Amino acid sequence: MGENVAVTRDGPIVTVTLNRPEHRNSLSDPMLAELGAAFAELRDDVTSRVVIVTGAPPVFSAGAHAPIKSSMSETERRAAFSGRKSQFRRLFERANTVLENLEQTTIAMINGHAVGGGWGLTLACDFRIAAAEAQLWIPEVDLGVPLGVASTTRFVRLVGPGRAKEIIMTGRRYPAAEAQALGLVHRVVPGPDLVKATREFAEKLLAKPARPLAEMKARINTLARTATPEVNAMTEGFLDRG
Repeated sequence: MGENVAVTRDGPIVTVTLNRPEHRNSLSDPMLAELGAAFAELRDDVTSRVVIVTGAPPVFSAGAHAPIKSSMSETERRAAFSGRKSQFRRLFERANTVLENLEQTTIAMINGHAVGGGWGLTLACDFRIAAAEAQLWIPEVDLGVPLGVASTTRFVRLVGPGRAKEIIMTGRRYPAAEAQALGLVHRVVPGPDLVKATREFAEKLLAKPARPLAEMKARINTLARTATPEVNAMTEGFLDRG
C-alpha cells in the first residue's frame, strides 16, 4: 500500500498492518492518510469478507505521533502534542469512520500495547482479539490534550459514561484481560497463539452467509449510534467542522 501501511490478501481475508515498527507504529499523518486510502479501497472490494487490522511487532500502536525529544520539558512535550492535534483528528476520524462502516467484518488483532489513538483505532473494528501481554491506555489527559470526540463516543457506547471517564480521565494502563472484562476486548490469548486464534475466528465468520452478516453489522451500528443521540450530535458536528 505504501511506506507506512502494508496490505496483504489471503483469499477473502485482508490484513491491514500498521508498518512503522521503528516508531512503534505511531500514527503519523502519512500513515493515517494511507490507512484512510486502504480502507476506502476495501469499501469497494467485493472479493474480501474479513479485514484484520494489526501492527508490525512488537506493538499494535503507540498512538499519535509527535516530534518528542528526551530533552524536552513537560510543557514542551504537551505543546508538541497539542500543536498537531487538529490535523491528526481530521485524518484519524476520516480513516476510522470508513473502517467502522465497511461491509466486511473487521477484527483488531492487538499484538501488543495499544495506546491513545491506537486503542481508539481498535474500537472502530467489530471485534478485538488481544495478546495476553498487551496493555491498553489513554494518555491524552496527561499529555495536556483531550481525547477526540469520536473515540470518546465509542468508549461511552461500549462501557457507559462512568467507565469511560475512568479510562480516559485517569490514564491508567489496562491489561488485556481487564479490558476484556470491561467488554473492550472480545478474546485474550497467549501472544504466540494470537495469529492462529484470529485466523480461526475469521474462518468461523467466513462460514456464515455474507449478506446477513453485513446487514446485521449495519443494523447494530445504526442502533448503537441512535442510542446516544446527544453524544452523536457532538461527533457529527465535530466531523462537519473537520
